[in-house]
Amino acid sequence: MTRTRLSRSDRYDQLVEVSWALVRAEGADALTLGRLAEHAGVAKPVVYSHFASRAELLAALFTEFDDRQASMLEESLDAAPATLDGRARAIADSYVGCALAQGRELTGVLAALEGSPELEQVKRTAEHAYSERCREILQPFSGRAGLSAPSLTAIFGAAEALSHAAVSEVLTPAQATGELTDLIVAVVDRA
Repeated sequence: MTRTRLSRSDRYDQLVEVSWALVRAEGADALTLGRLAEHAGVAKPVVYSHFASRAELLAALFTEFDDRQASMLEESLDAAPATLDGRARAIADSYVGCALAQGRELTGVLAALEGSPELEQVKRTAEHAYSERCREILQPFSGRAGLSAPSLTAIFGAAEALSHAAVSEVLTPAQATGELTDLIVAVVDRA
């Protein structure tokens, strides 16, 4: 069997895809660079040329998820009415939808990110950028003062919990999205 030589970019994409599959099948604790090489069918130096450490790999997985979430948000906004309800629904749809698309493996990656200060900082920086984008989206409906940091924290705490409930099938996606939409509208109305 002949091996296909991939471009550096294509190999990176393959390694990220295989990493998500490995986490999905065996959990985040099973994700090591050696196991990734084995599952991807490449030599360890190939993996190490893309990720210097497990921490770097976990950060890359979260960044890939975060980029996808930001993209889904913009797509949802493009299709949504320019009303508070339309904007709130777009945020809720994209947040819950991206968590559902990623599945349970995201929980393991997020837990691993919390395990070290450097990885936690990657997560916090991405969350801050996402919440600031949502603040901009909701600004026209929230008065001159805008949404406070505690209000954004409440929205995204609820978004995380509702998304997790939808992924765990405790709630339906429609229930999670509807509740998050209503909460966003209520928080913005209160501001």
